[in-house]
Amino acid sequence: MPPERRSTPLIGRLTSGQWLAAGSGALALIALAAIVLSLAALDRQQDRRDLVIDRLDPATAASQRLAISLLNEETGVRGYLLSGDEAFLAPYREGRAESAATLRRLRALAGDDVPALTGDLAAAQAAVTRWRDTYADPAILAVRERGAGASNQRIDTQGKARFDEIRRSLVRVQRDIAAARAEARDDLSAATRVTQRSLIFTGIVLLATTLLLWLLLRRAVGAPLARLAGDVRRVSRGEFDHELTPDGARDMRAMTDDVERMRAQIVRELQALEEARAQVEAQAADLQRSNQELEQFAYVASHDLQEPLRKISSFCTLLERRYAGQLDDRADQYIAFAVDGAKRMQALINDLLAFSRVGRVGATGFEDVDLGAVVEQARSNVQDAAEETGATITVADGLPTVRGDEALLVAVFQNLISNAVKFHGDAPPQVDISAARDGDDWVFTIRDNGIGIDAEFADRIFVIFQRLHQKAAYPGTGIGLAMCRKIVEYHGGRIWLATDGAPGSTFHFTLPAAERRAHDES
Repeated sequence: MPPERRSTPLIGRLTSGQWLAAGSGALALIALAAIVLSLAALDRQQDRRDLVIDRLDPATAASQRLAISLLNEETGVRGYLLSGDEAFLAPYREGRAESAATLRRLRALAGDDVPALTGDLAAAQAAVTRWRDTYADPAILAVRERGAGASNQRIDTQGKARFDEIRRSLVRVQRDIAAARAEARDDLSAATRVTQRSLIFTGIVLLATTLLLWLLLRRAVGAPLARLAGDVRRVSRGEFDHELTPDGARDMRAMTDDVERMRAQIVRELQALEEARAQVEAQAADLQRSNQELEQFAYVASHDLQEPLRKISSFCTLLERRYAGQLDDRADQYIAFAVDGAKRMQALINDLLAFSRVGRVGATGFEDVDLGAVVEQARSNVQDAAEETGATITVADGLPTVRGDEALLVAVFQNLISNAVKFHGDAPPQVDISAARDGDDWVFTIRDNGIGIDAEFADRIFVIFQRLHQKAAYPGTGIGLAMCRKIVEYHGGRIWLATDGAPGSTFHFTLPAAERRAHDES
C-alpha cells in the first residue's frame, strides 16, 4: 500500500521545471541589473574620459598657446614702439589672429560643463580687448604719426597694467581648466571603481545564486532522483515490501507516487500469482492422483476386466456352438445377443484403453515422420474394407514430413479413411487426401462422397462415444473421431468438419511444420 501522505513542503509545491525556471529567472534578473549598473558606470566613465581627453587636455594646451600668442603680441608692440620698424608688428598681427582663434576654440571646448571656465574666458577676452584698445592700438598709431619713441611713461605704465590683467585672467583660465580636469579625473576614477565593484558584486551574486540554484535543484531533483533509483534497485532485487516515500519537487513526488503504485500493483499481482501457483500445485497434485487412479483403472481394465469378459465371451460362444438348434429360437437369439455384447464390450474396453494412452508420453519423444509413408500404412490397414466396398483412395503428391508420433498419426488417417469407407452412399466410396501449407502449419484435407454429416453435429461427433447412427446400421464404438481430435491436439494442431454444404464429408486438421516444431522444442 502507498505510504501515508504528509504535508507537502515548500520545495514540493513546484515542479523541477518550475524551480529551474525560477532560478534561471532570478539569475537573468540579477545579470540584467548588473549589466544595467555596469553600463551606467561605463557610460559615466566614458563621459569623464571623453571630457578629460577630448576637451580638458586640449583646453590646457590651447590656454598655453593663448598665453604664448598674447606674449608675442605684447613683444611685437614693444619692439615696434622702440624701433618704429613695421617688421616688429608681424608677431603682433600673427598673435592677434592666433589668440582670437584660440579663444574661440577654448569657448567651444569649455561648453556648458565648466561654467567657471566660460566666465573666466569671457573676462580674459575683455582684458585682451581693453589692452588692445587702450594701449596696443593707440601706441602703434602714435608711433606711425610721430615716429619711434612717441609713447610716454603713462601709456607704457597703463599698457603694463592692462597686460598684467591679461596674465591674471589667463592664470584663472588655466586654474579653471586644471580644476575641471582634476574633478573629471576624480569622476573617472570613481566611475572606474564603481564599474569594478559592480562587476565584482555581480560575479559574487551570480556565483552565490548559481550555488543556491544548484543546491535547490539537488534538493528538489538530484537527491530525490538518486533516492528513487536506490529504492527501485532494492525493489528490483526482490524487496517488494520496501515502500517508496515521495520527496523533492512536485513532479518528482508524482513520479515516486507512480512508481510506488506500480510496486504495490506488482506486490498484489505477485500475491495473486503465488496464490494461483499454490492452486496450480494443488491441482497438479490432484491431477497426479487422478492419473495414478486412471493408470490403476487402465490396469484393471486391461487385465482384471478383460479376463472375466473373455470367459463370458468364450462360454457364450461354446453355448452357441454346442446347443445351437437344440433350444428354441428365442434361446438361440439370447445366446447370440450375449456373444455380441461380450465382443462389443471387449472392443469398447480396447478402444478406451487406446484413447487413455494418447498423450501419456511427452512430446519431446517426437521424431521426423514422413506422412506419405503414414498414409500408405493407413491405407494398407483398411485395405480389406476398401476392397469390399470398391473404395478408391487417392493421395496428392508431396505430403510433408512433420515431427510427431508415427503410430498415432497412422491412427488419425486410418480412422478418417475408415469412416469415409464405412459411411458410404450408393456409389462406391471415393476418398481424396491432400495437404497445403498455411503459414507455420500444414492443413490436411480428407474428402469423401459418403452420406455426409449435418452441420448441427459438427462439434458433437468429436465427443467420445457419441454416435449419429444405430450400431446395427454402422458398426463401431463411437470413439474414432474423439481419438483423432485428441491425437491432433496432442501434436499441437486442431481438427474440424467443413460445413460448406458440399456433398459427402470433408475433414480438415492441422499439424505444425517441422521447422516450427523444432523451434518450439528448442
